[in-house]
Amino acid sequence: MPPAFILGIESSCDETAAAVVSAGEKMVSNIVASQIATHQPFGGVVPELASREHLRAIVPVVRQALESAGQTYQSIDAIAVTQGPGLAGALLVGITYAKALAFALEKPLIAVNHLEGHIHAVLLEERQKGGFSGDDASPHGSSVSGGELKFPVLALVVSGGHTHLYLARQKAESWTYENVGRTRDDAAGEAFDKVAKLLGLGYPGGPVIDRLSAHGDARAVKFPAVQLKHPDRRTLSADAVKTSATAEDHGPRFDFSYSGIKTSVLRYVETHNMRDSIEARRKALSSIAKPKLEDYLLHCDRETLNLIASFQYALIEDLTNKTLAAAREYNAATVFVSGGVAANQELRQTFERKAAEQGLPVFFPSRPLSTDNAAMIAAAAYPKYLARDFASMEFSAEPGMVLR
Repeated sequence: MPPAFILGIESSCDETAAAVVSAGEKMVSNIVASQIATHQPFGGVVPELASREHLRAIVPVVRQALESAGQTYQSIDAIAVTQGPGLAGALLVGITYAKALAFALEKPLIAVNHLEGHIHAVLLEERQKGGFSGDDASPHGSSVSGGELKFPVLALVVSGGHTHLYLARQKAESWTYENVGRTRDDAAGEAFDKVAKLLGLGYPGGPVIDRLSAHGDARAVKFPAVQLKHPDRRTLSADAVKTSATAEDHGPRFDFSYSGIKTSVLRYVETHNMRDSIEARRKALSSIAKPKLEDYLLHCDRETLNLIASFQYALIEDLTNKTLAAAREYNAATVFVSGGVAANQELRQTFERKAAEQGLPVFFPSRPLSTDNAAMIAAAAYPKYLARDFASMEFSAEPGMVLR
């Protein structure tokens, strides 16, 4: 049987993306239209503006993805689209367009969970590199040769909108997911962006903090460790399990919280009288169209650089320590780290070092596939394509969609 070509469409937040993936393992094209310039003046994503930008970009982005892949609307075998989670209006743009294409072309339509897409970004690239063998790593029988992927897999999906831990197991042609940790408030990427905004570093803040942290002392400012109570850790009643939004989560939990560290940065700024220097930095950087690292360094004093480095160190220590503690608790054989924050250089290095100490293999997607993209959506759709798990035309966006 010839390999199936799936057109993926992603519009869950502020990037309009389309891609063509062959047999769930070969990325033939991957086009992303970023909205950073649109949202930059506001210091964050404005949902209404995001929806409008998706409307402008989706048709040309899909056309470009098909052209780059050497495919046509008629030659693709199926259309996959993000159903959730994400911004309601943004999701609806992608879903409505995907439905129209599927109806007009009489092609199967596949609804994909955005979070599962991030996990499949790791699988997609490892299969392309021959890093996983088809029999063990691929729920759809890939012929790629390579090493064996061992289960269970503990997947950390960490981005601007999500910080989730999933215990993944293989079941027939697909995977099942159990949520064993989530953020109680801010996602890690959101904390990066808010601290960057507070310090006058602009938006998006995560990449800037990552680059600047290497120039500061990560031990200069001591942030208290996050302490979370888990009254339900092993005592969920049967009724609570049935009614909980995460009903399957009745084992030990490894939740995150980043509102506290964000508040600690704010208190530090106030007690150390940093407001004037922050305002001067904000004005100086806003006058530069595309600031370079040298521009940021020119307008950051030693105290600011130390604060940035210490903040990143504390957040990454919490992410890595809890993830690896969960891996020990659940006897995970492999760790995946995906999502926009997975592009952070220090996060990658810390995970690799600490996971190696535990004898755990840890895998990341490349930086382009860490952030939102459509290749991961098309890859995650392939097992559903083989199982003929197609969506009806009546399905709609699920902004709070849960991964199971």
